[in-house]
Amino acid sequence: MAKGKIIKVSGPLVIAEGMREANMFDVVRVGDKKLIGEIIEMHGDRASIQVYEETAGLGRGDIVVSTGAPLSVELGPGLITNIYDGIQRPLVKLREIAGPNITRGLDEPALDRETVWHFEACVKPGDTVVPGDIIGTVRETEVVLHKIMVPPGEGGTVKHIESGDYKVTDTVCTLETESGERSLSLMQKWPVRRARPYVRKHAPSELMITGQRTIDSLFPIAKGGTACIPGPFGSGKTVVQHQLAKWSDVDIVVYIGCGERGNEMTDVLTEFPRLQDPKSGHSLMKRTVLIANTSDMPVAAREASIYTGITIAEYYRDMGYSVAVIGDSTSRWAEALREMSGRLEEMPGEEGYPAYLTSRLAQFYERAGVVTCVGSDERIGTLTAIGAVSPPGGDLSEPVTQATLRIVKVFWGLDSALAYRRHFPAINWLNSYSLYNERLAPWFAEQVAADWSSSVGEIMRLLSLEAELQEIVRLVGVDALSPEDRLILEAAQSIREDYLQQDAFDISDSYTSLEKQYALMKLVLSYYHKCRKTLSAGASIEKLAAMPVRERIGRAKAVPEDRFKEAYAEIEAQLDREIDAIITENKESPAI
Repeated sequence: MAKGKIIKVSGPLVIAEGMREANMFDVVRVGDKKLIGEIIEMHGDRASIQVYEETAGLGRGDIVVSTGAPLSVELGPGLITNIYDGIQRPLVKLREIAGPNITRGLDEPALDRETVWHFEACVKPGDTVVPGDIIGTVRETEVVLHKIMVPPGEGGTVKHIESGDYKVTDTVCTLETESGERSLSLMQKWPVRRARPYVRKHAPSELMITGQRTIDSLFPIAKGGTACIPGPFGSGKTVVQHQLAKWSDVDIVVYIGCGERGNEMTDVLTEFPRLQDPKSGHSLMKRTVLIANTSDMPVAAREASIYTGITIAEYYRDMGYSVAVIGDSTSRWAEALREMSGRLEEMPGEEGYPAYLTSRLAQFYERAGVVTCVGSDERIGTLTAIGAVSPPGGDLSEPVTQATLRIVKVFWGLDSALAYRRHFPAINWLNSYSLYNERLAPWFAEQVAADWSSSVGEIMRLLSLEAELQEIVRLVGVDALSPEDRLILEAAQSIREDYLQQDAFDISDSYTSLEKQYALMKLVLSYYHKCRKTLSAGASIEKLAAMPVRERIGRAKAVPEDRFKEAYAEIEAQLDREIDAIITENKESPAI
């Protein structure tokens, strides 16, 4: 065990000498309070240490002791419903010990050592198991069945296993291996900076349904995909991420508040336990792990929180589950990288960020994917990574946003102008994109409707035409447009306000099933198609724009899921009646 002495303290960076026996990324204990740190650079016997707690009071000569192990997380029953800080300390437990203000040097195990879990064995003595095989299950919550797996690198013949009640540290299975007996418990450890193994990775081909119309229809994300949500302050990044966490059709959600403002993290911590999961009817927390790393915590801990979250997500992916990891915000993680890089006196890159910024971001997003899990039963697991980016002043040309866009496949660009007009989600449809559209087209055709992609294409065409026509309107006014162009403006307005705009606080509008999305899309397009046909027969654009049915189309999105088919059929029938009335009126009083 390496033991050294501090020779320099610079904020979260501590430099210690006498650490020749330590290794890169070893966890160390710093000073009398045994603060948690990690070695990030070695020069001979001199180690540069990133300390994850406040370093005030440390000085030259204080002792640094290496644990000899890399920063790792505990993986086992008890993760779900828990709230951790960036280095996987259970915050609820720390509050019981230290009160509302967590003192330095506290170190509680991530998984409760006293909780008893009922273990149901899936294998029997004499069976041969390999890494990743499921040896038993634990009912972790009403929603999640926790699968106890043989840790990577282990395997052999089962010598003893028995169903029963165990604590996470108790031996539940004994394996006979070539190197002797090996005891397995309900818990395993894994270093956070190393991706967990898998057999092979597949191209994503199934939609991650979010219930958000702008996302699902225009800019979809596949299960196992990657996405980023850049946008300026106040444009609704956090609300969009909360909606994704609440409504996405995944089995597990890992929400990482990375350098998040305290009040916004408080909203998550208080709101999620109260929310009902639409799939199970239980609290949303029954399938959620929260990692709370707030702005007032040490900057260095932001890096640990990102790695802790993605490692927990990989663990549940290895069980064959669909997992979504949501990071808010990777910009604040990049700020931590910039600060540490500056204190290490490294050559800065653009805007002071380290030259390795892109590779660090890629290491995070590349751990997403659809994989065949390790094990003999051919499980398929998915991990979807979604990161918010907070560019200063909304400048999307800054390094973190640009580095992220080179890595991810979906870009949901938030627009402050839309947010100020109270259009939420404020995803700008003119500069956002999804590279999964083509790959998901067969899935939409099979699962929803054969003409889904063509309908979405028409919506995007009308929105693009509207943007071009708005330039003309600003110059010469709307009266200079032809009736056909004015109809395009009316139809695009209906698409924006009646389809894309969504109220997160309206129980009927907060989530929209794909079936309802398709019906609403066809209803809005039906208004355009029928009006265009009527317009070519000589009808007045003013009368078509002023039809009373338009108000019902505008309110159609608020119709509950169990009644929308009948309601939309009535609106369609009313649209036909009003169109027929205009045609009849036009025939009876032809233009002179």
